[in-house]
Amino acid sequence: MKIKSAEFVVSNSNVEKCPKSRLPEYAFIGRSNVGKSSLINMLTSRKSLAKTSGRPGKTQLINHFLINKNWHLVDLPGYGYARVSKSAKKVFQKFITQYFAFREQLVTAFVLVDIRHEPQPIDLEFMQWLGENGIPFSIIFTKADKLRPKAIENHIEVYKNIMLETWEEVPNYFITSSSKDIGKEDVLEYIDGLNENFISN
Repeated sequence: MKIKSAEFVVSNSNVEKCPKSRLPEYAFIGRSNVGKSSLINMLTSRKSLAKTSGRPGKTQLINHFLINKNWHLVDLPGYGYARVSKSAKKVFQKFITQYFAFREQLVTAFVLVDIRHEPQPIDLEFMQWLGENGIPFSIIFTKADKLRPKAIENHIEVYKNIMLETWEEVPNYFITSSSKDIGKEDVLEYIDGLNENFISN
């Protein structure tokens, strides 16, 4: 898939105010310092479509972007660490769960995980929540340029072993690097295939 157009549509904290179109959409979410904005900019070949920040926790709204006029990319607030008050965090954690509960246009979520670190309980718990609620998702391992190939392989294997303790099979996953464009085509081709299925159904 080639990204010919990518435009900001709306930001809000109310799921009811999300776009009313029936276009398929794909939600990107992860811990606040996982490199989500950089990944979105890499996938869309836009330098500043999603706002990057040196301060984790910048995204605190549901952000819709219209891609190629036929699908939505959704940038969701990070979970976990963010320099906001507990009350503010509760608010946007609530609309994250509401988004997943009520957004019928959602085809799948992409859960971003920093490949440099060992599996974090907060990531595993969030994926468990998605599974228990029947929400399809793939894992996107970010920052692969920071590790050697063997280390990447070892980290993936650790993740697989831990997930297979509670999952029947390991979820679909991608290995990416925003700075090196690693994994870009794989993710976009996957979305392209899902779009075709969405339209045919």
